[in-house]
Amino acid sequence: MLRSAVKMVALLLLPLVWLPGCGASGKVAKAERSWRSLPLIKDGKADESWAQIGYGNMVIDDNSLRTDCDARGMGLFLYKKERFGNCQIRVVYRSKDSKSNAGVFIRIDEGILTRLNEKQAAAQRNEKGELTPESFKAMQAASEDMIGPWYAVHRGFEVQICDETDEYHRTGAVYSLAKAAPVPNPQATDWKTMVITLRGNLVLVEVDGKRLTTFDSDGTDPRSERKWYEPRYEFKRPASGYIGLQTHDVGDVVYFKEISVRPLE
Repeated sequence: MLRSAVKMVALLLLPLVWLPGCGASGKVAKAERSWRSLPLIKDGKADESWAQIGYGNMVIDDNSLRTDCDARGMGLFLYKKERFGNCQIRVVYRSKDSKSNAGVFIRIDEGILTRLNEKQAAAQRNEKGELTPESFKAMQAASEDMIGPWYAVHRGFEVQICDETDEYHRTGAVYSLAKAAPVPNPQATDWKTMVITLRGNLVLVEVDGKRLTTFDSDGTDPRSERKWYEPRYEFKRPASGYIGLQTHDVGDVVYFKEISVRPLE
């Protein structure tokens, strides 16, 4: 009887002894590194996990989200459900043309949740579409007071989408703070894959497998001066923050087909 019991115990232990690499720990590690898609569309409209702050909107177009910008001002499409720390964020997007302007905001602090219903004064424009002097001053004040989507500008970082501009403001740049190399595929209308890696104080940006930007958020502000619409650097961005997509200005059309995240190794 004792010999049979010992034999039974030995048989039960065999998988643990002989297959250590194929046990639960190996499978869990692999699962943890898989991409998790954030919900974008539900019942023919933008998923309720997102909230539009300020002006503009996201509309459904060919099974993707498309920016629907508003002449009254800028907006932010915020994923309000959770914050993200050390991870990778994958964004599959394409632009209407090389001048189309949008962005992926990262590391926005939790104060953004108190701005969900804020809007700056609606912009007034002349017959050429230019801001009136009064609206220009109002927009500067909205930036200074961090109203609505302007909060994300100053209390987060923007990874830019806009191919045809300078190296500090083009696709892949951490807007005005870290310059980007040119995108490997210059055709703006092609679908591209941007991967943003958040590792401690580092922000790494790749497009279609090419590293465009390396940004150390603990470094000193590289600019000699800051324009009113550029981010203020003195605010410490959190190690875990919210993400969002920018709706910029009329004519800036960008499509988003996928937003996915996965933890670092």
